[in-house]
Amino acid sequence: MPETPRPFLDVSRSVTGRAWVDRLDSAAARMATAISQRSGVSDILGRILAGRDVGLEDAASYLDPTIRALMPDPSTLADMDALAERLAEAIVAKEKVALFGDYDVDGACSCALMLRFLRHFGLDPQVHIPDRIFEGYGPNSGAMDKLIDAGASLIVTLDCGTTSDQPIAHARGRGADVLVIDHHLSDHELPQANALVNPNRPDDISGLGYLCAAGVTFMVLVAVNRALRNRGVTGLPDLLKLLDLVALATVCDVVPLVGLNRAFVLRGLEVARRGERPGLAALGLAARISGPINPYHLGFLIGPRINAGGRIGDAALGTRLLALDDELEAMAVAERLDDLNTERQRIEVEAVEQACATAEAEIGAGEGPPVLILASADWHPGVVGLIAARLKERFERPSFAIALHPDGTGTGSGRSVPGVDLGSAVIAAVETGLIPKGGGHAMAAGVSLRPGDIGPLRAFLAERLAASVSVARAASALKVDAALTARGASLDLLRAIEKAGPFGAGNPSPVFVFPAHRARFPQIVGKGGHVSFTLTSDDGARLKAIAFRAAGTPLGDVLMRDSDQPLHFAGSLSLDHYQGREQVQFRLIDIARPER
Repeated sequence: MPETPRPFLDVSRSVTGRAWVDRLDSAAARMATAISQRSGVSDILGRILAGRDVGLEDAASYLDPTIRALMPDPSTLADMDALAERLAEAIVAKEKVALFGDYDVDGACSCALMLRFLRHFGLDPQVHIPDRIFEGYGPNSGAMDKLIDAGASLIVTLDCGTTSDQPIAHARGRGADVLVIDHHLSDHELPQANALVNPNRPDDISGLGYLCAAGVTFMVLVAVNRALRNRGVTGLPDLLKLLDLVALATVCDVVPLVGLNRAFVLRGLEVARRGERPGLAALGLAARISGPINPYHLGFLIGPRINAGGRIGDAALGTRLLALDDELEAMAVAERLDDLNTERQRIEVEAVEQACATAEAEIGAGEGPPVLILASADWHPGVVGLIAARLKERFERPSFAIALHPDGTGTGSGRSVPGVDLGSAVIAAVETGLIPKGGGHAMAAGVSLRPGDIGPLRAFLAERLAASVSVARAASALKVDAALTARGASLDLLRAIEKAGPFGAGNPSPVFVFPAHRARFPQIVGKGGHVSFTLTSDDGARLKAIAFRAAGTPLGDVLMRDSDQPLHFAGSLSLDHYQGREQVQFRLIDIARPER
């Protein structure tokens, strides 16, 4: 039988209603000690590694992941050789190539990767990024016609295309070849593309389904370089210089930071920190980033600005920016994206307030539905994914936000919780004819609805996902890696911890508990209702701290009301750069009152 998780500080119910448990069971605790002794790392780093299922023999390679060691032969991906040969043929023959991408960060990075690669050989591809509102996700026949009419003989779809049977058949019928590079789930028959590389296609056995589209695109470029080398082509591009784009997409698409993805992000950050990509450098200035770029900057400052173009502005701005080499032009595009992001934040705040009020009324005093599906004619279609994400965070269950159109149809996005596969459930709803269009992956999905579809979809998802949601919520206890004090949270400790990163989906940030500390000088800061405070211990040590989006929540209320009370604080540590000075910052996740 599995060992019952060990309670941490005897916290059975925190301020947010969760139990706190030790991430390590007794076997993992023994492994942590062995890792620490064998590898010469600190006890805390040993605990972090053991808590992420790193074995004794794997610790050294885990702390120094490399692309060379972790990337398999690209040919392990189904259809890869056929796709690489067709692209190599187009490069040698100087064909007119067109790229069809997606409007999110992953799509923009995938398109920019392919665009830069093809430009290296003197090609100048057309690029089409669909308008989120007027065209929706993925290829459409009208856009395919425009690309073919402009001379394209080869169309490459990036981060889309796996479910685009009709548009791809239409393009092929007009004499164009179509290559698909994607990572989205699909359980039904694949479109008749000339080649389709997707580690999540049913017949792919590569085991690389955790890659985002940019990660798949990078592997395609490795395969194309090899095909060109075999044809005697010289002067091939250094693909490692493109890893900053792969890292950005990997973090922003919230794919698991495991295996090859960890290496992509770590090595990509090294490239990004050299500041050689004008688009990324310009966005860093627009976002007022200080210090070396890290995963937080990619996911929460740079990514949202690229996404803003696709949400409420020009969907092609992100790809254009990431493919630019002119610094002045990059600054102008980044400024435009920054303005759009400010407008997006305003729209989002209003919509989230309305959505949360509606959800609270729907849930009431009970458990409420296992899946939240909310809709409004007032919501901008470009922010429904953000609304869904906030609902998921607030109510700890899969959530959909649907923007209703004047004709009664709807466009929506869903976000899930760990352990609940939302993408497969949406695909099943499409296959049963319940909704006309939808897809995605485990943690996120998109849907298109006809008038009257919301009720049946709500019932379908409730029945299909109730059990997995129940299990996921029961397992939502906060897993704690170790206890610390404000004095012990030093820069040296943080730098040691970061060797186990980057942290994110699939490789959670270590959670530390600071027992019997106090939250001094709390104040609400920023547009998002964040609460900043100083974490203090009885020996006088201080630690800069913040609770994101906590104002008006139980956590925020405790911080503002009980600043003189000793409490247990749980959260993660990060490096903060302010006015050229490095310091450790604590990011609050939860609070518990000590047992008296």
